[in-house]
Amino acid sequence: MDGLNGSVVSEFVLLGLSGSWETKVFLTLTFSLLYLGIILGNLFIVFLVIADSHLHSPMYFLLANLSLIDVGLSCTTVPRMVTDLLKEHKVISFQSCMAQVCFIHIMGGTEMVLLTAMAFDRYAAICKPLHYLTMMSPKKCILFVVMSWVTGVIHAMSQFSLIINLPFCGPNTIDSFYCDFPRVIQLACSDAAKFEFFGTANSGFMSMVTFFLLLLSYAFILVTVWKRSSGDLSKALGTLSAHITVVVLFFTPCIFIYMWPFPTSSIDKYMFIVDFAITPALNPVIYTLRNKDVQIAAERLRKMASL
Repeated sequence: MDGLNGSVVSEFVLLGLSGSWETKVFLTLTFSLLYLGIILGNLFIVFLVIADSHLHSPMYFLLANLSLIDVGLSCTTVPRMVTDLLKEHKVISFQSCMAQVCFIHIMGGTEMVLLTAMAFDRYAAICKPLHYLTMMSPKKCILFVVMSWVTGVIHAMSQFSLIINLPFCGPNTIDSFYCDFPRVIQLACSDAAKFEFFGTANSGFMSMVTFFLLLLSYAFILVTVWKRSSGDLSKALGTLSAHITVVVLFFTPCIFIYMWPFPTSSIDKYMFIVDFAITPALNPVIYTLRNKDVQIAAERLRKMASL
């Protein structure tokens, strides 16, 4: 028996992204550039927040942590996807597949909670400005980050503990470029109905509830500002637009995949390219272009570097 759970399956075959040789070469170059942008862009945000004292505030502390999570989430899938594109036979070991499932859900669950913390930060800054420093004290910011990671680990372990004990003794082909709960569980040599329900209830419910809580919080902020400013929402929209864009980009694939009970079509692998490659690459751009403080800090860093 070769698998961690005593199964006879020791590896899975990934079908990856289909297309002609020219298309695969184009995708390899595209995703390589995206991955480079993810690493450089997000680490630049982290470095900027650490190096510039003007960015030592709760909002940017949470933003730096979001950038680190984006790097981690991309590293779990994009490098393998890029290297597999030009391979004829794409294989991932049973252990590596299980590890990928685990890390995807750790990073994904952590990011969901962290985005909620960022929404609370904006609520405190816009709706409770006099109490902002109390509501978002350094200890509470650290607590938010710790809670995000704890929630992500608990969420991932609940999925992992289930899938690792399933018997895999037959088919081992996954129509995707990565391992995830919905695809892998379909290959188990057991009645997967109850496990499919658990996956939907776990990941799907978490994604849907978090998404609607975020939308409600942003709606509450906009209504509060609208009442206070006699209908002028421009300032609030300018502040929240980056957050709302990131939330919609991140949650749309999650809700589609996990709330649509294990679709047989291959559209899910293309949907998750948004989460693994496009959104992490866009986040530094979104927050830089929509944030004057970050732009000013980047300009200060440029001037210091040129001295």
